[in-house]
Amino acid sequence: MSSTKVFLDEKEMPKQWYNLMADLPKPPPPPLGPDGKPVTPEMLSAVFPMNLIEQEMATDRWIDIPEEVLQLLYRWRPTPLQRAVNLEKALGTPAKIYFKNESVSPAGSHKPNTAVAQAWYNKQAGVKKITTETGAGQWGSALAFACSLLGLEAKVYMVRISFDQKPFRKMMMQTWGATCVPSPSNETQAGRAVLEKYPDTPGSLGIAISEAVEEAVSDPTGKTKYSLGSVLNHVLLHQTIIGLETKKQLEKINEKKVDVVIGCAGGGSNFAGLAFPFVLDKINGAGVDIIPVEPASCPTMTRAPYHYDFGDNAGMTPLLAMHTLGHGFIPPPIHAGGLRYHGMAPLISHIINLGLVSPLALHQLECYKAAILFAKTEGIIPAPETSHAIAATIREAKKAKEEGKEKVILFNFSGHGLMDLVGYDKFLHGELSDYALKDEELKKYTREIEQFPTP
Repeated sequence: MSSTKVFLDEKEMPKQWYNLMADLPKPPPPPLGPDGKPVTPEMLSAVFPMNLIEQEMATDRWIDIPEEVLQLLYRWRPTPLQRAVNLEKALGTPAKIYFKNESVSPAGSHKPNTAVAQAWYNKQAGVKKITTETGAGQWGSALAFACSLLGLEAKVYMVRISFDQKPFRKMMMQTWGATCVPSPSNETQAGRAVLEKYPDTPGSLGIAISEAVEEAVSDPTGKTKYSLGSVLNHVLLHQTIIGLETKKQLEKINEKKVDVVIGCAGGGSNFAGLAFPFVLDKINGAGVDIIPVEPASCPTMTRAPYHYDFGDNAGMTPLLAMHTLGHGFIPPPIHAGGLRYHGMAPLISHIINLGLVSPLALHQLECYKAAILFAKTEGIIPAPETSHAIAATIREAKKAKEEGKEKVILFNFSGHGLMDLVGYDKFLHGELSDYALKDEELKKYTREIEQFPTP
């Protein structure tokens, strides 16, 4: 029997991140400032340290990973590439299904790949405190973990619905020494404005971002900066270690061609981390289908316009060219909290428009069914976000069976669901339902961005 797990030695771990910006056939539109002109590094310096701003704007193909960051990553990396042989048997598919198991990190997801890098760069810049937002809590717990390693203070604004639904994520953050507050809160002007208008709001990532950015830029000492867990170029860059490791592991087992690459996508970081090295192959002529998967209730990639919009609710960020539901979008309280962002990473939005990837929207009941089948066959309980990638994988495996083709399907197992069992409980008791965003709601939220430029 062939091995079901492929490991790399620490010395085989990639020593550089891959920057897709270097190989795009056409560059993406730049972020814009309040004057409608492209933002400068100085304009971002109130929010981010300059060393991360340099990465955000970099066009070099390869960016060295500092030795100190590698030492932090060695705590759980390289992560295993696993073959889901029991899922294959259950589906009766001729396809081979592989998943990159990012759930083995201390925080249980892919998020620490960028959290430790961002915390390290902030510390190098003399920062003492980092503020951030979190949806389901994966990013907040990852940054809390990273800051604890590097002796930095962490403050996390957690979307209120997830703060209430996922108390154990909050406890994880507190265990690692972070402060976690529900958003919107009374601690910022942005939070108070929302609460005054919508006192019972479930919150949104856009609101939480506004609160975290406001706290960072209002520190008169300049020792507080903001950190984002997805969307921006430097975040996606740090995650490419996932796909780069995966390529080495596939090479080890002589798997020469991948037919389908799949990842769930909320802001885009875990999808990009696995997919971008394979997007390079596609740019160079490889016949690979690359599929980012989102919830049908938050259809940013599949139904939203490509437009300039703010990355946050209060309009404190630059205008970003992206697929967006509108920065005022309040998502329904589905249980895949990490996929409820109103926009999509500008780089991913750009490659959608270039036809390099093919987005898909799925309903949560199909995703939970897929997650339970995976748990029963492979043993790991997936995060609700990850379940979207699994559901898409099952669709592709069934398609391979219908076509009688021996395809190779690869997906990113971006996090475990041991902190998300409330959602499973509700699914098992028939308390969840599918929700498709109505056209009138979509039009209501996107109307407010008509004043902004079109890329």
